[in-house]
Amino acid sequence: MKNSLLLGLLLAGVAYGQEKPLEMKMDFEQYDPPSSLVVEEHRVTRAKFPFIDIHNHQFSMPTMDLGELVKKMDALNMAVMVNLSGRGMGSREHLEKSMANVQKNYPARFVVFTNVDFRSIHEADWGARSARQLEEDVKAGAKGLKIYKSLGMMKDMNGNRIPIDDPRIDPVWAKCGELGIPVLIHSADPKQFWQPIDEKNERWLELKLHPGRRHDTDPVKWETLIAEQHNVFRKHKKTIFINAHLGWYGSDLKKLATLMDEMPNMYSEIGAVIAELGRQPRAAKAFLTKYQDRILFGKDSWQPDEYETYFRVLETEDEYFPYHKRYHAFWRMYGIGLPDDILKKLYYKNALKIIPGLDPKIFPK
Repeated sequence: MKNSLLLGLLLAGVAYGQEKPLEMKMDFEQYDPPSSLVVEEHRVTRAKFPFIDIHNHQFSMPTMDLGELVKKMDALNMAVMVNLSGRGMGSREHLEKSMANVQKNYPARFVVFTNVDFRSIHEADWGARSARQLEEDVKAGAKGLKIYKSLGMMKDMNGNRIPIDDPRIDPVWAKCGELGIPVLIHSADPKQFWQPIDEKNERWLELKLHPGRRHDTDPVKWETLIAEQHNVFRKHKKTIFINAHLGWYGSDLKKLATLMDEMPNMYSEIGAVIAELGRQPRAAKAFLTKYQDRILFGKDSWQPDEYETYFRVLETEDEYFPYHKRYHAFWRMYGIGLPDDILKKLYYKNALKIIPGLDPKIFPK
């Protein structure tokens, strides 16, 4: 009897070992099964506290109906929106009309940053002229300077690449420190955009869908751009820099912490990188706790329905919930569950500290 049972088990094992997989294939983009995990869910469509969105772009601000925008902000509990594109594509008129629209209708609800045109940097008086422009723009109401990611990858009119740490830009950085306005600077993009587009690239799906974002054949390397940015921070210690998107170190918080320690004039914000924090909730909570006085809330693209992911990661302790764009994050999110005192700093207190002229009375203490 025992021998028969053993023989049966052996034969079953052989049959199992010879089992052939189904002749079925499915693309990575198609395979997206709903989770069978049953856990608590807390949908957060409105932030717990009024917040300042430090990273937004409203290119139609000179002519748009700000009332409609404010309604959407109110639904999110967004008290103040920072429009980083004050000059639009570089026009002084764009800035003036944006400021006029804000001042006439909702002066307490919007902040406008100005921008600098680097294309004529080869001209001898560019530095002094740009510094004067900053002074004039601040007098007109601008509260900061936004540097686009094109710096470092763009060329001047003579065809030469303009490094981020080009000494000809020093008068601009210094002037911001003198005027007491922050510089929100976006340099490079996720490191994976410079890596080979293959099965080992974590951003493969995004690069497949948006091939214009690839930089794997660029002559300038990611490491070069990031190093140039950090050189500026170190050189201009009296100027406050807001390093956009966690400086693209959201997936390496230990390295980011080292940079924060080294450069106390470097702040950062979480725009477009909440997915990095949401997949490492314990490490993210420890990081945001340690650097609670220097991280700000930012979103970047104006898609009101996407703010829910940010609120849910920051405010809840929910488990295993999806990000709003699968090509940005095919993994699931986990809530960090920040305490109220840190949430207040991230949502508004840190921005009130470094952006001049904001009204603190519209926020809780």
